[in-house]
Amino acid sequence: MKSTAGSVIKGNRMGQVLTMAVVAACILGAFSGCATHEKVVVRETVVAQPVVHKMPAPIREDQGRSPGADWNWVPGHWKWEGNNWFWVHGRWIEQAVAPMPPIIVEQITVAPSPRHYWVPGHWVWQYNGHGGWVWIKGSWHV
Repeated sequence: MKSTAGSVIKGNRMGQVLTMAVVAACILGAFSGCATHEKVVVRETVVAQPVVHKMPAPIREDQGRSPGADWNWVPGHWKWEGNNWFWVHGRWIEQAVAPMPPIIVEQITVAPSPRHYWVPGHWVWQYNGHGGWVWIKGSWHV
């Protein structure tokens, strides 16, 4: 068998091409096993809205006539007592009565447990002593 220099070069090139193809296939095969497959899990945290026992609408009351010149009307208002809202009827008193102050907006904190409910802060008239509006802070109840 006679071989020429041209056929040897052709054979070497063919061998190089074949070697490169095998190397490329090996590299692709090696990296295909390294591909990461991420499983995305989304867990939605549900934050329950607190149960708020809102104050009912005011009850309209008839004041009637003032008993005298120095008498002033304390308007009826809701007050939280025990486990429910209680209507405190308006009445005439013999002292100065300032208008009920505006409601104070309070931040509702995280409930101590799912059984708790929020009672908003509210103004009540303090009849004992000198009288006057007193703010009762909002709080959690069971």
